[in-house]
Amino acid sequence: QVQLVESGGQLVQAGGSLRLSCTASDRTFNSYAMGWFRQAPGKEREFVAAFSRSGGNTYYADSVKGRFTISRDNAKNTAYLQMNSLKPEDTAVYYCARQRVGTITSSVRDPRRYDSWGQGTRVTVSS
Repeated sequence: QVQLVESGGQLVQAGGSLRLSCTASDRTFNSYAMGWFRQAPGKEREFVAAFSRSGGNTYYADSVKGRFTISRDNAKNTAYLQMNSLKPEDTAVYYCARQRVGTITSSVRDPRRYDSWGQGTRVTVSS
C-alpha cells in the first residue's frame, strides 16, 4: 500500500498563495492518476483537482479553476497543488489520493474512485 504524505498547509491571508506537496512512498505517480480533495469543518469532502495517469489531462473544480494548478514531479515522487488568490472559503484540510485504476473521466471528481489517501494538511485563509 502506497503511503502519501501532504505538507505545506498553513495560515495565510486572503489573496495570498500556498503550494501544497504530496509525496509518495513509491513511484506511484508514474502509473496512477491522482487527485486533491478538501474538507472544511462540517462539510463533506470535495474534489479540488486531479491529473490523469499520463499527466496530460487535468481537471479542476469550478470553484478553484484559474486559481489552483495541479502538477507532479515523477523524479521526486511528488505531486503539487499551487494555490493562488486564496479566499477564506478555501479554508479546509487538503488531502491527496491515488485514483483507482479504471476510473472514467466522468468519475474523477468522485472520492470513492480513490483508494490511498494521505493524512491531510490544514490550510487556513484569513480575511
